[in-house]
Amino acid sequence: MRALRVGAEALLVEVASGEQARALHAELLRRRAAGSLTVGEIVPAARTVLLDGLRDPARLAAELTAAEVPPAPPPPDAAVEIPVRYDGPDLADVAALWGVTEREAARVHAGTVFTVAFCGFAPGFGYLTGLPERYEVPRRATPRTAVPAGSVALAGPYTGVYPTASPGGWQVIGHTDAVLWDPARVPAALLSPGTRVRFVAVGAS
Repeated sequence: MRALRVGAEALLVEVASGEQARALHAELLRRRAAGSLTVGEIVPAARTVLLDGLRDPARLAAELTAAEVPPAPPPPDAAVEIPVRYDGPDLADVAALWGVTEREAARVHAGTVFTVAFCGFAPGFGYLTGLPERYEVPRRATPRTAVPAGSVALAGPYTGVYPTASPGGWQVIGHTDAVLWDPARVPAALLSPGTRVRFVAVGAS
């Protein structure tokens, strides 16, 4: 673990894996809830956690680097269900990479329980983990200039849902009508780090 100062009140903590980042994030949230950590924001990423609004970043850096991160608690049993029509333009390519039919690829994806590792890229976009390593897929060789909102897509070890239309290079395997980001909703984001997610196949695949 390595802790780097970011300005006067922030700290970027680097760890070796996504699982360690998830564990550290959970531990820091626990400390804040218990009142033993005063911090403004705790923002997880793939292998880092950013803490902003710290009173004494140097002391916390020394404390974190001298200790072992406890294992992450198990995710909650409840899961957000997202209905998906598996009809994406890259479903055939993904199925070929997996060595299965398109129907089987949809079944594998819908049969996986995902966890939001972190959020980013766009408001409401969660990076979901859960697929076994053998199902990792590369990004598209040529990114699309426009990916429709609600597109369910894969890249590397992650699944994501585009909350708004935007350029993107992920492999699109389906689409959903679920609203991932709504400023009028509390909270605005449907998904947050640590949330469990299930994709539910609807219609023909």
